[in-house]
Amino acid sequence: DCIFHFAAILGVDIVADNPIETMETEVNGMQRLAHAPANNGIEKIIYASTSGVYGHLALEKSVDEEILVDPRTSYAMAKRYNEIYLASLFEEKGIHSIALRFFNIYGLRQDNRMVVPRFFEQAMHNDPITVYGTGEQTRDFTYIDDIVTGVLAAHDRIDSFGYRIWNLGSDRPVRLDTLIEQIGEVTGGMPRIERSDPSPGDVERTWADLSRVRDELAYAPTMDRLEGLSRQWASIIG
Repeated sequence: DCIFHFAAILGVDIVADNPIETMETEVNGMQRLAHAPANNGIEKIIYASTSGVYGHLALEKSVDEEILVDPRTSYAMAKRYNEIYLASLFEEKGIHSIALRFFNIYGLRQDNRMVVPRFFEQAMHNDPITVYGTGEQTRDFTYIDDIVTGVLAAHDRIDSFGYRIWNLGSDRPVRLDTLIEQIGEVTGGMPRIERSDPSPGDVERTWADLSRVRDELAYAPTMDRLEGLSRQWASIIG
């Protein structure tokens, strides 16, 4: 009864090296998918958007869904375009849709092109952990179980909204160098750090304001970061 559209190009480096392909994949993929509801009697779409649409706006405080966004990468721009496209689908065709702005997901079986499993892999092999930038940048890391809880809650309430955007984060941002210290606690040794230049389009902070999603979905992330990291590490080492 509902399409969950979570497909996307993965990897900061891949996106940075292929901006046109990234835009085409995201935008064309959404447009093609949008034909499916009408052809199959489906009137609901839940879409994985990104906290990247906020750009550098979270420097001083958390960001809510009403703020004027500031995407800085082709990936974030394409995600924002698709949010607008979904709004038009409801206005023109009555297709209910939810755009969920995910904040820095981590958890079991995550692809090692993402930051947390990459850090774990480097630590496991006693390699230095590569940090792009100073390590002072903060991220609102959110455990996968909390994200899934939010996604299912959005599905349960989608009929109440024609079109809606919700942040799904933890509202507990952490500095990357602090995260690495916690990874050291979990793995039993303090990893060495190797610094590199910041990635193109990298932002200093991600931080979700959860006021709307708490009020409208009763979303309340519960996973403690150390516990979440411990679970992820246990799944990696078997």
